[in-house]
Amino acid sequence: MQILRQNEESARKFNEIENSILSILNFKDFFENLLTMIGTTFHVPHVWISIIEESSISMQVKSMRDSELLKSRTGFISYENFNAITDGVVSKSILSNRKMHRFKPLYPLDARFDIGSIAVTPITMDGEIVGSLNQGDMNIHRFTPGIDTELLDRLGIKISLCLSNVTAHEQLKYMAFHDPLTGLLNRRIMEKILNREFQRSKRYLTDLSVIFFDLDDFKSINDTFGHDQGDAALVHTADTLLKMKRCTDSVSRFAGDEFVVILPSTDLDNSKQYILRVKDYLCKHPVITDNEKFYIKLSAGSASALEEKINSSDNLIKKADQRLYDIKNKRS
Repeated sequence: MQILRQNEESARKFNEIENSILSILNFKDFFENLLTMIGTTFHVPHVWISIIEESSISMQVKSMRDSELLKSRTGFISYENFNAITDGVVSKSILSNRKMHRFKPLYPLDARFDIGSIAVTPITMDGEIVGSLNQGDMNIHRFTPGIDTELLDRLGIKISLCLSNVTAHEQLKYMAFHDPLTGLLNRRIMEKILNREFQRSKRYLTDLSVIFFDLDDFKSINDTFGHDQGDAALVHTADTLLKMKRCTDSVSRFAGDEFVVILPSTDLDNSKQYILRVKDYLCKHPVITDNEKFYIKLSAGSASALEEKINSSDNLIKKADQRLYDIKNKRS
């Protein structure tokens, strides 16, 4: 009788979690709500998601940089490693309390989980395996193999169904704001942000700098290594610009191989320090693909909103672009 009551209580809790995610239509709230509810409802010390790098939702999940909870609770794993861990099982949860080191590729970056047992619930979307919901406990008996996983499997199915709705909604929103190749903000959104920051700079007399970046010899990268490697160079550059920025800065793909970085509360000298950090990083970190390895070089021009004759956001970005053009001309 006690076991029956426990099962009914577990079913009720799972039902609460399922109902809580049904109407959510954005990734951030969907995953935050899911992870928080599982942790607090079932008192699981470690709850996180793993996303397969090659999956259709990987870039969108990576774009959720404003969520501290998801930064610490999201791991990214290759399909090959995920398949090795799950043995290709996508329909049932996997429980284990032995050889726990083999599950570490599922962990979020820099996670130091002390786990004695684990439950891995695969998540699919429209028939595609995209990752897993993971629960870990120090207690080696919490997720002992052989325990009935019916409720976990049902939750996995419900998550998968909800994720399809969330993804469709997010993709429409994402494509309206982002460049599809690099995941950076697109030019239209960048111009809106720059105009807003420019008005704020003029109103409060605070610094605002803009940097215009351009890849050197981008045509030769395409001609020498192929267009796929050219795309890889653009993505590598975009990732580098994001690594070097602060949370208040904005990075966008302006057009082709051109990028714009908006730096609020930053003077020209500090904007040049940002440029140096980006160039130094690219010098030490080449683009590495299956067959090629090459380095990216950038030219950059910056301008400040507090300079004379800068009376609009359009003037500001044109000034940065002109300085970039002058630098490239001096080399030719």
